[in-house]
Amino acid sequence: MSSRGRRYDSQPKLNVKKIIGVIVAIAVIVMIIISIVNIVKNSNKNVEVKTYTYYTAYENGKFGVIDSEGKKIIDTTYDDIIAIPNKTKPIFICTYDVNDENGTYSTKALNEKNEEILTGYDKIEAIDNFDSKQNIWYEDNVLRVSKNGKYGIINFEGKEICACEYDEITALKGVKGNFVVKKDNNVGLINDQGQIIIKPEYKEILTLEEGYKNEYIVVNAENKYGLISTTGEILLETKYEAVKYLGNSSLFAVKESGVWKLINTEDGKILISEGYEDIVEAKSENIVVINDEGLYGLVSKENSVIIEPQYEDLKYAFSIYYIAKKDGKYGIINQENETVIDFEYINMIYVENGGFIEADKSETETVIFDNNLAQKVTGIISEINIDAGYIKVYTNDEYKYYNFKLEEKDSKDVLTTNTLFLSKKDGKYGYLNKNGDVVVDYIYDDGTEQNSCGYASVKKDGVWGSIDKAGVVAKEPSINLDNNIYTDFIGEWHLSDNGLYYEK
Repeated sequence: MSSRGRRYDSQPKLNVKKIIGVIVAIAVIVMIIISIVNIVKNSNKNVEVKTYTYYTAYENGKFGVIDSEGKKIIDTTYDDIIAIPNKTKPIFICTYDVNDENGTYSTKALNEKNEEILTGYDKIEAIDNFDSKQNIWYEDNVLRVSKNGKYGIINFEGKEICACEYDEITALKGVKGNFVVKKDNNVGLINDQGQIIIKPEYKEILTLEEGYKNEYIVVNAENKYGLISTTGEILLETKYEAVKYLGNSSLFAVKESGVWKLINTEDGKILISEGYEDIVEAKSENIVVINDEGLYGLVSKENSVIIEPQYEDLKYAFSIYYIAKKDGKYGIINQENETVIDFEYINMIYVENGGFIEADKSETETVIFDNNLAQKVTGIISEINIDAGYIKVYTNDEYKYYNFKLEEKDSKDVLTTNTLFLSKKDGKYGYLNKNGDVVVDYIYDDGTEQNSCGYASVKKDGVWGSIDKAGVVAKEPSINLDNNIYTDFIGEWHLSDNGLYYEK
């Protein structure tokens, strides 16, 4: 019997119209989802995400915070300076209720909405640091907190890096991201990840050189010095009267019984044991700068004389060259004691990051030599920007820019984020765009390039004001800044004469 067209009772009958309707509905939903995704994508392309930097503001004797557009973020109502540990992060540490008589004070952290954040501690503080040139900065990724009289460290998200278990926490002078912790009258060292580098077992911990953190000098209760690596390895036992870094990863100077000695930390062997007033430097692989009776010379690390002590100062520059001082003036000699740059400069340094020599001929004239010892640039060095790789020089009554190969460059080639560029014509200053078109007419007596916030300072009739990145006047020239070391503006706010904050 044929089964063609037969339907069993147990099988449901298909509703074709309903099936088609479901398919169409699904298709519509898919199209809507795709449309929404495309709208979101396109809208994201058009959204400009603004980033700000933040600065301490000062007005009418009170402190607050402004952003890189000159907008007030925290009102100027605080009696004490507001600490901004990282200028790109909206975390502002405010001090209030200060009692100078008993030394008490309160602190809090605020965000850009003036909301208190990172709560739950008795105190929250920025960790300040400074170097030998008295440059002051804050650690830019962690904060010190206290609870029940003990100190710890948190990051900017509030994560505990180090529990509140120490009597004191301070920055290791001149070194970023290293902190001296004190417990039971002993000190140790931790880093900004909370890792213990040195256990709290010493009287003092010192840096070998500013910024250097491969090894550390430790001092015990008997005032004996030793050396410890970042991994905690004891490189030199704490038995010396002093330990000195010589610019070499393995050669150090140690003092025993009043005598400086040269020691190799890799095998503990004493290489030079006597004969010199001081061992100064060992940046060259095999040559050591020594001081004997106030004069400097060179010896090998095996203590054979290379140059007899005869110079008033001697420092390694690069390759086979040394900066030497004779009769009160600086020049360059080589390892054969041949003069390769004459002794006619009042100061001289080798800029290692740039690979050139900066030599001051007078207070107002500096000469720059390349690494072939050829004289390339003469003028007043206004700025050496290591990060961007350029030198700004004032010469022949104008500013010029050079890269670290000492090739002259146009300002737009080195100031790559700028929208305007200072230009001089007929003794007056104006501003050009990247195409060389005049945006600001030549009406000013002086001017500066744009700062990182996009503002340039302009001078007219003896007073200063500012323009924004489009060349629009932000502050009419009206402020006398003759006593200021630096001239800088953020909108209407100018850098005050103490160089620390902005004042309206």
